[in-house]
Amino acid sequence: MNTLLSGSSGFLGQYLLQKLQPNCTTIGRSSSNAIFCDLSTEIPVLNQQFDLVVHNAGKAHVVPKTQAEREDFFKVNVAGTKHLLKSLEQSPGLPGSFIFISTVAVYGREVGENIAENTSLMAQDPYGRSKIEAEEMIREWGRVHGVKTGILRLPLIVGNNPPGNLGAMIKAIQKGYYFNIGQGQARRSMVLAEDVAEIIPKLVQTGGTFNLTDGCHPSYSEISQHIGKMLHKPVRNLSNSIALTLAGIGSGIQVMTQKSFPFNKRAYSKMTSSLTFSDEKAKEVLGWQPRSVLAHLDELV
Repeated sequence: MNTLLSGSSGFLGQYLLQKLQPNCTTIGRSSSNAIFCDLSTEIPVLNQQFDLVVHNAGKAHVVPKTQAEREDFFKVNVAGTKHLLKSLEQSPGLPGSFIFISTVAVYGREVGENIAENTSLMAQDPYGRSKIEAEEMIREWGRVHGVKTGILRLPLIVGNNPPGNLGAMIKAIQKGYYFNIGQGQARRSMVLAEDVAEIIPKLVQTGGTFNLTDGCHPSYSEISQHIGKMLHKPVRNLSNSIALTLAGIGSGIQVMTQKSFPFNKRAYSKMTSSLTFSDEKAKEVLGWQPRSVLAHLDELV
C-alpha cells in the first residue's frame, strides 16, 4: 500500500514509519522527510496518488504561556491539517483512506473512568480544542470526497525512552526525588506505541473513531514500583496532607512569580484522581488486543 505519513520524526511517528515501510513517503519540516514542507504555513505539492494517508504531525505536550503559543496549536493542528487535505485534493488522485492521530484530551476531562468515544468533547485548552477542530474537518472532508476516515484517540503513549510524564517519572525515580501521593492508587490509561502502529491496517478497512489503551490502566503506585525495582531505586509515599500543603505553596509561588512551578494544586489533583478511557469499541470492531504496558516496561526503560 502506497502511504503518505506526516510526523514521522516524532515519538509515535518512528513506530508508524517502521510499520508502514517500505512503501511509505514522509512529509514534514524536518530535512529527513521525502517531502520537505511546513504544513502549518504551506500547501505541499504532491506529484503522486497515495492509497493511504496517516496524519500524525501535530503540536502537543507544551503548556502555552502566551497568546502566540496558544495560537501555535491551531496553526499546526488545524491549519496544518487543512493544508494537507487541500494538497490531496490537488494531487493526481485522492487516497482511499485517511487516518488521523488524535488524543483523549479532546474529552476535556481531568477525572473519570472508562470514558467512551460517545462522550461529549469538552476540551477548552488549545491542544484539545485544536484536535477537536481537526477531527471535525477530517470527517467532513472524508464525507464530501468519499474518503474513508479513521481517528485514533490516544492516551499516554509508551515506547523506548518515553517522553512526557512517564519519562519525567523515570528520571525522578533515578534521581531519588519521586514520591507517590498517599498510596498512589490513582489510575491512568496508557498504550504501547508499537500496538498503535500494528492496528493501522485494520483501521484502514473499517474507518471510525476509537480510543486505544492497554486495557489495564495501571496506578501510579504500580508503575513507579515497577520502575523502581528495575532501577534498584526506592519509591516513597508522601501523605495527602503534606502533599496538599506543598501544592498550595507551589500554586502561591506561581501567582507571585507568574511562572510555572513543577508541583501545584493542579498537579496534585492529577496525581490523586483517576482518568481512564474505554477501548471496548476498538476490541469489538477492530479486534484490538493490546499488551500490558507494565509487562513490557523492562524492554522500554
